[in-house]
Amino acid sequence: MVTNLQQTWNLDTIFPHGSESEEFTHHLMTLETELQKFEERIHNAQVPTSLHDLKSFASLVEQMETLHLKLRQASAYISCLTAQNVKDKKAVQLGGKVKSLHANYIASCTHLDQFIGQIEDSLWSSFLQSDALVQVAFPLDEKRRLSLEKLPPEQEALIQRLSLDGYHGWSDLYNTTVGRMTIPFEENGEQKLYSVGQAHNKLDSPITEERHRMAEAWEQAWADHADFCTEALNHLAGFRQEVYQFRNWDSIHKEPLTLNRMSEKTLQVMWEVINQNKAIFLSYFERKAQLMGLEKLGWHDLYAPISGSTTKKISYDEAAQFIIEQFEPFSPKLASFTKHVFENRWIEAEDRPGKRPGGFCTSFPQSKETRIFMTYAGTASSVATLAHELGHAYHQHVMNDMRPLAQRYAMNVAETASTFAEMIVADASVKKATSDEERIVLLEDKVQRAVSYFMDIQSRFLFETNFYAERKKGLVSVERLNELMTQAQKDVFEHSLASYHPHFWASKLHFYMTSVPFYNFPYTFGYLFSAGIYARAIQEGMEFEEKYIALLQDTASMTVEELASKHLGVDLTQPEFWQEAVSLAVRDVEEFLELTK
Repeated sequence: MVTNLQQTWNLDTIFPHGSESEEFTHHLMTLETELQKFEERIHNAQVPTSLHDLKSFASLVEQMETLHLKLRQASAYISCLTAQNVKDKKAVQLGGKVKSLHANYIASCTHLDQFIGQIEDSLWSSFLQSDALVQVAFPLDEKRRLSLEKLPPEQEALIQRLSLDGYHGWSDLYNTTVGRMTIPFEENGEQKLYSVGQAHNKLDSPITEERHRMAEAWEQAWADHADFCTEALNHLAGFRQEVYQFRNWDSIHKEPLTLNRMSEKTLQVMWEVINQNKAIFLSYFERKAQLMGLEKLGWHDLYAPISGSTTKKISYDEAAQFIIEQFEPFSPKLASFTKHVFENRWIEAEDRPGKRPGGFCTSFPQSKETRIFMTYAGTASSVATLAHELGHAYHQHVMNDMRPLAQRYAMNVAETASTFAEMIVADASVKKATSDEERIVLLEDKVQRAVSYFMDIQSRFLFETNFYAERKKGLVSVERLNELMTQAQKDVFEHSLASYHPHFWASKLHFYMTSVPFYNFPYTFGYLFSAGIYARAIQEGMEFEEKYIALLQDTASMTVEELASKHLGVDLTQPEFWQEAVSLAVRDVEEFLELTK
């Protein structure tokens, strides 16, 4: 049993005293010195010409990996500080320092990649087969291939340095602006000013009138800030497209697909299978509208609870115990790890002002620990989020003893372990429901996530693809962005909704993130890939545990197509796997429709 759990995390085991930490300051100073030495060593290095040079080259790779770990440690700490207290200005300043160090690291790695590209092919093959490098052969060979598709190292390094005040600067300015936004809203006869995060929570209000009023206030607030948002979005896209043009990259999807180690055909087949299964989701929209007393669902009704539906509040201790108990039959190792996370205060879950919205899991690779951030609300959705982030933490846990380069898995497979864990808990919640009403609410929570992954995220992907096509011709106006966004939503939802969200492009942080381009389709991939894995886990029971761990440990060492072929025996470029995964969500909708006749 886990009881009396604290809902605040312990960061002092990483660096004590928060943004005032002397140890963290020393960490950054040491890192800066080591980065300078690394840069000097690369500039002075000679391209290997024989196997006698292997030891020196392998040492250079190990130095790069060590620096990467230290940067991840620093970045993770800053993420935690700024999330737990959005007003921690010192943490923001330190974050600027970490970004600067990261830019220097990337610039040095760019030179190293070019250096790798100059090694003669047969010698390179011999290097990769050596004991010193075989564990990181895939990511190293990947770096070599990509270096040949990029500009000379001096130009790539310049791009990285200019990105700080240009490309990343627009993203930072967007975050700062949104962080200071307030949205006026009348409640109980009193005019209140809500932050963006607080207002967003109101969009899921069970009270239709309140939800619709907030939807109007929300749309108006983003309309008021749309001129700034369109500047930021246009300049972010313009910067990205200029870089692609100089590299002779003709597809806007090349970088995100490459980063996700995924083929265009896999992406296309995934969307095609989803589109072929939409009819039953349109029936779900109709039924939900009836249950809510609406003629048609509007955009802001999609994720709202059904009118009059209630579920009991779940305490944090109860949620922890429930999650551990559900993990146990699938993976005792996952359950044991989860218990350790709760008991050692690796989770920040307290509901208090001053925290940023949302949730995440971040890794401290030097400490071999993770930290989870969320605001626990005692709902089924909160339990699902908690399970989701614990899945992320376990993914990193099983890779802690691997080479750093072999831990760098992409966003799409990063969502695999998290969604797998979420599915275990969500399914168990439905099965343990004590009434039809509770079962309906829990089922709908699952169906809502499928709607998000299949349709909401697809509309973001379609919008972004169309936006970049127009951005090539010049700046895109607010009015046109609204049209593109609304049209994408209408196309994906097949004109089934009563209203849409024209300013979604302004309100969604993901469009302004510079760490990962096209921060959308990897979520859908991860959801469906984990669904396929979950189906296998149900069939094989506890025998699947070691296979699952092996799959996670390979996520940074091959393409997703190779990963699926090796561990699941399936071809991701064909529709069969995707249909099997989508069918799990379809069955949930069928059960929901049956229970709500």
